[in-house]
Amino acid sequence: MSETTKNPGTIRITADAGPPKRRRGLALGIGAAVVVALLGGATAVAAAVIGGEQRTTPASAAGVPAPQLRLGYFGNVTHAPALVGVQDGLFAKTLKDAGTDGFSTQVFNAGPAAVEALNAGAIDAAYLGPNPAINSFVQSHGESLSVIAGAAAGGAQLVVRPGITAPDQLRGAVLATPQLGGTQDVALRAYLASKNLKASPNGGGDVTVNPTDNAQTLKLFQDGKIDGAWLPEPWASRLVLQAGAKVLVDEKDLWDGTGTGKPGLFPTTILVVNRAFAAQHPQTVEALLRGHVAAIDWLGRATAAEKAATVNAALKKAAGSALPANVIERALANITFTTDPLAGAYPKLLADGVTAGVTKPADLHGLFDLRALNAVLARGPGHAKASAAGLGQD
Repeated sequence: MSETTKNPGTIRITADAGPPKRRRGLALGIGAAVVVALLGGATAVAAAVIGGEQRTTPASAAGVPAPQLRLGYFGNVTHAPALVGVQDGLFAKTLKDAGTDGFSTQVFNAGPAAVEALNAGAIDAAYLGPNPAINSFVQSHGESLSVIAGAAAGGAQLVVRPGITAPDQLRGAVLATPQLGGTQDVALRAYLASKNLKASPNGGGDVTVNPTDNAQTLKLFQDGKIDGAWLPEPWASRLVLQAGAKVLVDEKDLWDGTGTGKPGLFPTTILVVNRAFAAQHPQTVEALLRGHVAAIDWLGRATAAEKAATVNAALKKAAGSALPANVIERALANITFTTDPLAGAYPKLLADGVTAGVTKPADLHGLFDLRALNAVLARGPGHAKASAAGLGQD
């Protein structure tokens, strides 16, 4: 799967917040290969070609539980709601209760790759960062996906070798991000631009930014081949505690609460769903959200030791190894788990993507559909209604 993102063209969107009547073939401008998703609407046959096999969903299946749900997420602590939901069987239970017996998962390194899979029909829903979701929404004229919940806020830092103590010392540096066009990639490029440092998406500039797999980033930093990286947790903590990196920028310090009213909080992980899938199988989407809310509720009431043990066990399955106790402790302390997608932050996220050179100005109306989330939240005590901030339905 490609790990390169091409700049999407300029698109002005006037998408409705409701499900589309028709899916267009869309060429996702993320990756060196163009991934085309062909999905029919509610009055046609929806088909996706996956691994050479065609999967077909008759239009008569609209409004009924899906036979299976395929979920994508990352092996990161910022994806703890997904990790907990999978590890403790929360998703499997809520989906089965709703008539969806099949449940499978796929682990990704970064958002653009997950979006490719979502738009190609290889998965139905995904946990990812907000910027890849924005890019997909813009690229598809609002037809590819909907943001249906928040998952995590915070937990991203620019960590560098000890000799770098100020932004101007980044000139000539080589830095890494998980993937071009991903949320941390956009954050780094926008930050550099704010310090009058150029970093071209095509390479070159005052600072070289190399999209790199997170595990490889750790090794490259340990070997002295890069000067730092803008990373989500637990990778920021791993570079600090296992490789001697220092925090130059904690991203929470860049968010003053404009648009959200919550200083220091910014969306790191959200839950999205393929819009055609949601239109055909609303019961399955709501069941997924019940498991999601249950996972976040558990993370909110569990002790630090309980969270560390459960998340670490899930990471071992998803990423192949558990984290040292000090790393998982530091990582969890940097993250707020919340169902609120912090929709008011998205104009800034879009503007940062424009500054970074990986997207174009666009209308984000219709990006959010929080109706199912708020229906689930209303059934439990102590849950505040999530707001779409005028960018969709809530």
